[in-house]
Amino acid sequence: MDKRNQRQARKRGAPSLVADYKLLPGVPDEMIDAAGQIRPSWAPLISALDELGHEELAGRFERADQYLRDAGVYYRKYDGAEGKERAWPLAHVPLILDESEWLTITHGLTQRAELLETIVADIYGSNLLVQRGLLPPELVARNDEFLRPMVGVRPASGHFLHFCAFELGRGPDGGWWVLGDRTQAPSGAGFAVENRVATTRALSDIYGEMHVHRLAGFFRGFRDALTGIATDGRVGILTPGQHNETYFEHAYIARYLGFTLLEGEDLVVDNSQVMVRTVSGLQPISVLWRRMDASFVDPLELRYDSHIGTPGLTEALRQGTISMVNALGTGILETRAFSAFMPNLCRALTGRELELPSIATWWCGGAAERQHVIDKFDTMMVGSAFATGLAIEDQRGTVVGGALPEAERQALRARLEAEGGKFVGQEQVQLSTAPVYVGGKLEPRPMTLRVYAARTRDGWTVMPGGFARVGSTQDSTAIAMQRGGQAADVWVVSKAPVERVTLLPTEGEKLVRMSSGSLPSRAADNLIWLGRYAERCEAMVRILRAYNARLAEISNTDQAILKDTRAYLDGIGVDAEVPLPPGLLAAIDSAVHSASQIRDRFSPDGWLALTDLRKTARSFSQRVLPGDDATRAMTVLLRKLAGFSGLVHENMYRFAGWRFLEIGRRLERGIQIAHSVAWCTRKGAPEGALDLLLEVGDSVMTHRRRYAVSAGVNSYVDLLVLDPLNPRSVRFQIAELYQQLEQLPGGLEDGHLSMAAKAALTLDTELRVTEPEDMTTSKINRLGIEIGNLAGLIADAYFV
Repeated sequence: MDKRNQRQARKRGAPSLVADYKLLPGVPDEMIDAAGQIRPSWAPLISALDELGHEELAGRFERADQYLRDAGVYYRKYDGAEGKERAWPLAHVPLILDESEWLTITHGLTQRAELLETIVADIYGSNLLVQRGLLPPELVARNDEFLRPMVGVRPASGHFLHFCAFELGRGPDGGWWVLGDRTQAPSGAGFAVENRVATTRALSDIYGEMHVHRLAGFFRGFRDALTGIATDGRVGILTPGQHNETYFEHAYIARYLGFTLLEGEDLVVDNSQVMVRTVSGLQPISVLWRRMDASFVDPLELRYDSHIGTPGLTEALRQGTISMVNALGTGILETRAFSAFMPNLCRALTGRELELPSIATWWCGGAAERQHVIDKFDTMMVGSAFATGLAIEDQRGTVVGGALPEAERQALRARLEAEGGKFVGQEQVQLSTAPVYVGGKLEPRPMTLRVYAARTRDGWTVMPGGFARVGSTQDSTAIAMQRGGQAADVWVVSKAPVERVTLLPTEGEKLVRMSSGSLPSRAADNLIWLGRYAERCEAMVRILRAYNARLAEISNTDQAILKDTRAYLDGIGVDAEVPLPPGLLAAIDSAVHSASQIRDRFSPDGWLALTDLRKTARSFSQRVLPGDDATRAMTVLLRKLAGFSGLVHENMYRFAGWRFLEIGRRLERGIQIAHSVAWCTRKGAPEGALDLLLEVGDSVMTHRRRYAVSAGVNSYVDLLVLDPLNPRSVRFQIAELYQQLEQLPGGLEDGHLSMAAKAALTLDTELRVTEPEDMTTSKINRLGIEIGNLAGLIADAYFV
């Protein structure tokens, strides 16, 4: 019996997933039509899901969730001042839309994107819309998103808008409404790709049979458009940093499209030219895809208290040396009150009606409109005219009049009368529902659709899908991610096979190679510290393993070697009396933190290995006991550290980034080994210290084979300090440091070595002519300090 017949056999007698699917009264549903029948575009999906059966379906959905966890997909949820990372909440059942309906959406959004471009160009240009009475002047002049320094500044690219998102909802009549425009720094496109990857992991066979339009063509067109307007070929994504709620997506998109992820501190404006601080010095950049709110971009002319911007960026825009995507000031288009004027603006500017209507909105600055809102107060959503979020999500300032206590109702009515221009009234939104998989069956939940439009060389193109946000309950306010909502993939299905588009180069396409010196200095700094923290963790784990192994044998914590080891560990911030010391956990957290700063340059496998190490260490800290138990735990951590190092060494391209990571590892290993040797070979070291040193230095077998007759302390010094072939020796680390430093940008120019390379070569030369008996404890300690000084020289050359 083949697999399909097996599924059908399981299906017999089992109820369909939609058997108990109960439509909400008066609410349209995406899957079920008004007659209670499954819509034709949904039928293949539901039939296939029914064939799988509950057990297999649950397993497949778990695989999708596991993929997202392994890939580290998260968003930041703000429960208070501090945000916490949350796993991306995938709704496993995709939203199905027919290709013909999608064409209607595409045409409507293309029209809207062009209209928004015309409006914002007028606001920062001739201001005719206000003069003609098509826009109230107070909605512009009193708007926090109206940036006066940008008035009269024409974008270098010729356009204000390049990338937009639109929130859509289906109304009771079956048509689509535009609930909100996203023009400031639209988020979620990267999450849409990850939704697609995760969903197809679970439903690959179904996906392959349903002729679903691919997403790659959308991103390819936008990528090519941005590189086309980059006068120097360089495109960067400007992010607020890792504490932003969608930072994962910023890093993902940068890696997906091959752009450089930049923070404000990575940039400097020199003579009106925007430059990137790289390991090769300042390098120009001509296109920035902005993922932060405009007011934070330049503390010199916009928000003076911004710590994430770059002084002078506004002047660079004024001089036309940089293209900003989207232009600064375009956030004004998200103003909720603008929805009240969009129909009339469309008629006046294009001579046509809006193909996709906005949600019905009344600005209370007009007497008639204000009275209408007051008359319909009990059924209206009332909120700030200048708000930019969706009314259905805004629990802070938007209220339904009839839901307020009497005193608050009267107070708000009075404010509408006195300060009408500050408020809008909007029709209550009754969203359509889409199916969500809950406990082995499908249940309807309210849904909005986020769709993306990008300007390409051929005009606007719309992503064939985007993602749907579905509620965790039947309350329409619960669709927001911050309130428990989930995100579903969107499948635009065709009756015929669709083109399989990828981001890979096509035949005859010009090959472009990036310079190894284009690595931003901040990224290089984080790579060095990632290497250092990983090596520091390994050093701690090796010493803790040796300590606990002896503790298991001796069971006497007053033994000299144990007391001495505890004192040494205490000096580096590690409490050996705790099986998994906080100092070790902090070092692992620091490694993860450094890696999180460079997610766009870090492989998913490397990230998974590092986060798995942290997860394992946290788990051990809750249950491991001192002695043999802790010894085994340290061995597990050591293997995971080795796995991480192996992934990096074998898989990371030998670009400047790898060199800085390798430099960090060699710096820290040289320092740790030097101090360990000095500690264990000093006069007065307790019995057993030399044996412990070989374990810590991972050189037990090598020492036995290398020295047939032990020469006392000198053999240990020779092997772990001076031996050029031992990958654990100090000299080996210094030789590697010199080799990598010489090959960095500026490491060797016109026959002259950099200061850091000279210092490494000097140390290497000194060790070449040194005999073991000449290496006193103070000299070995001094050697560790001098290796540490190399880090300062590297920082001076590449990070300052």
